[in-house]
Amino acid sequence: MNNDYILSLIQQDKRLDEREFDQYRDIKIELNVSKNAEGSARCKIGDTEVIVGVKMDVGEPYPDNPDEGTIIVTTELSPVASPLFELGPPGSQATELARIVDRGIRESKALDFKKLCIKEGEKIWMVFIDIYPLNDDGNLIDAAVLATLAALKHAKFPKLENDKVVFGEFSNKKLELEKLPVTFTFGKINDKILLDLNSKEESVIDARLSISVYNGDIHAMQKGGDKSMTLEEIEKMVDIAIEKEKELRSTIK
Repeated sequence: MNNDYILSLIQQDKRLDEREFDQYRDIKIELNVSKNAEGSARCKIGDTEVIVGVKMDVGEPYPDNPDEGTIIVTTELSPVASPLFELGPPGSQATELARIVDRGIRESKALDFKKLCIKEGEKIWMVFIDIYPLNDDGNLIDAAVLATLAALKHAKFPKLENDKVVFGEFSNKKLELEKLPVTFTFGKINDKILLDLNSKEESVIDARLSISVYNGDIHAMQKGGDKSMTLEEIEKMVDIAIEKEKELRSTIK
């Protein structure tokens, strides 16, 4: 589709799929999509589809945090999801996606890392969060965050024997989430601000801002794109995120 047509439509305050500028596509979340993971979820936002798996293992704590567990977030962008993705080591887009998911959890303290300590200075739980986009029709970030939160919320600790994980067997103890910080990703196209851009809209984007929010508090922000944003534009995005926070978080529950 011609980019000029998309830009012309947006300048008329219209979108290709007739949504409002601050409206999400349909969101669907499915739990327990993997029998081998401690927690897993699939999130669909329109035609964008992401699966997240949570695995847990025992490791050693970092010297500066001897009584805290940790999370490790990775993303695999496969050509299956988009012809723009290439096989090989994680590129900048995969690294950025993983970093945004990580930061939203870490900065909001959605997980109490101290509760992931098994024995101070010796053994901790390491929570591995693996993100697998299956189809990229725009806004992978918000879909990945929602799938991650759903997978974590319903994850169970694996069984431990002699401080070693018995893979394939699970305890009845759930991983406790203290908060559910959702992320809103906005795109700036000329002087217009859009929420939940599809892939065609992303192709003409000037700048992007992802905002992690919980109970009206902003815990993390990540900007992308080449062009700048004004303070007024950022404030508008923050206001929309806070206003729509409960609506988005309800999709997880």
